[in-house]
Amino acid sequence: MTSPLEKKLKITGPVLITANRLKDGAVIYRTGNGSWTTDFDGAAVVTTAPAASELLEAAVADDIGAVGAYVAPVKLDKDGSPRPGNLRESIRLAGPTIDLPIGPALAVTGL
Repeated sequence: MTSPLEKKLKITGPVLITANRLKDGAVIYRTGNGSWTTDFDGAAVVTTAPAASELLEAAVADDIGAVGAYVAPVKLDKDGSPRPGNLRESIRLAGPTIDLPIGPALAVTGL
């Protein structure tokens, strides 16, 4: 599999960097100060390939806290707030599309 860093990024609009938190699988977003957040609105949104590459490189290097970092498209509302730019990101932001077992059911199924 080709590393995301080996691909030339083609940015055609605003994007952010997203991944999954290694500890629990939660969807996380890269912030402007180099940390991660679960708050979509707290993500750093960039519009150029060099800026996206820089954020992605730092995110991929954080392989202890996050896994599967990639560039995701966003749309900006009239007030500048980011919104998911495609169906995949809308689903990731909204959460699982199925009911997950909780409590004792986890122990029974071994999940």
